[in-house]
Amino acid sequence: MSSGKRIVVSGLVLLLCGTAIGALAQADSVVPESVQASAETAIEQILTFIDSASTYLGQGVIYVLNLIAGEGRVSASLEKPIGYLAFITLILLLFGLLDFARRIIWIGIIVGWVLLIVRIILDALNL
Repeated sequence: MSSGKRIVVSGLVLLLCGTAIGALAQADSVVPESVQASAETAIEQILTFIDSASTYLGQGVIYVLNLIAGEGRVSASLEKPIGYLAFITLILLLFGLLDFARRIIWIGIIVGWVLLIVRIILDALNL
């Protein structure tokens, strides 16, 4: 990505973040209550979707890991962490973030997967 495109994309991201922060900073908004309530339910629906998708992804990954490692070797308590990591990994793969952000996110994802693999191994060995 050329530096001109990076500057434009960075400027747009900063503009969007600034607008969102400015909107959130207004305590006494002039938005009608019906609009405010629908916005809150929309946010709740988005968060519920993310949670549901992560849960299903986690169940799928645990199912595959149990097929490989043997039934019951991977703890079901890892469903949410594995699901959220898988969800973030899919987002990263689908959208192909900017180069500088991609490196930082990959580091976080790699560390998260390594820690989960270590926990799975410790659970499998009953340590």
